[in-house]
Amino acid sequence: MDRYSRQTVLKEVGEEGQKRIGQGHVVIIGLGGLGSVTADALVRCGVGNVTLIDRDFVEMSNLQRQTVYSEDDIGKPKAEVMFKRLKKVNSDVKLKTLVTDINRNNIEDTINEADIVMDCTDNMKARYIINDACVKHGIPWIYTAILGTYGMTMNVTPGEGPCLRCLLPKKPKAGSLETCATAGVLFSIPRVMANIAATEAVKILLKAEIRREMLTVDLWKNEYELTFVSRNSDCPCCGKHDFTYLDEEEDLVVELCGRNSVQVSPGEEIILDLGAIADRYPRSRLMGDSMLKIPLEEHELNLFKDGRLIVKGTDDINKAKALYSEYVGR
Repeated sequence: MDRYSRQTVLKEVGEEGQKRIGQGHVVIIGLGGLGSVTADALVRCGVGNVTLIDRDFVEMSNLQRQTVYSEDDIGKPKAEVMFKRLKKVNSDVKLKTLVTDINRNNIEDTINEADIVMDCTDNMKARYIINDACVKHGIPWIYTAILGTYGMTMNVTPGEGPCLRCLLPKKPKAGSLETCATAGVLFSIPRVMANIAATEAVKILLKAEIRREMLTVDLWKNEYELTFVSRNSDCPCCGKHDFTYLDEEEDLVVELCGRNSVQVSPGEEIILDLGAIADRYPRSRLMGDSMLKIPLEEHELNLFKDGRLIVKGTDDINKAKALYSEYVGR
């Protein structure tokens, strides 16, 4: 308990509380600016089981705000880098790593043993899938988002309070909202919002009183606002149990916002032999256990073990699909 001595002395935690934290299981979806800080905080405070999920790899533009990564990590899968770093921080924590894209086909199996799910994603589609799955299975989750100089976070406790679709009944149309590519992200806002959300997660594990309002913070203007969100009895999700986003067809080809990149998914569960594929392309490089990088003259292919391909250097969906067929052969 020496590791947690500064924490157990708090009347809000104590030794019994620390034991409850150690028995908890938190699933973190997305390991960018929010997720990397959230994971670091929860592992350091002693959450016993943490599942790390991210579909992407480290890029130079991440380093401005994603404090766990370094220049040596560029090109490597974020989930694998986080696993190795956090094992050095707290070897007692049981860490599970998934280098994958969360979707309607895998979300329920992924969160089925979780006490809490942390939404640290960068797109609304994933958030609506998380919301539907967590409400369906009665699992608390914490919605957190950042953009520009501000961030917002809301605790979702199924059966007790409102869900995301009480606040926003329908997913905003693609292109209707600003993105980090157009609005930017202040270097410090992910750390502030991630630590606020991580603290709420610990309070949930301790069965302590949690914030019931949505918190919005503008760090540049030093403005903090609490907004009460009422539960809607006619909400299609928590009111009528219509889990639309677990039923609709997946987008197999997605343009990644602000990245000049396109992700192509296989549409089925597969496991690729990346070593065998690497043997076909002399210039390719294995980046950890889950990703193969294949440089081309005009594009860069980043092929994952689960069959996904992120094509850098284009926003042309048809071009990305053609490269997928050529290099993956499916």
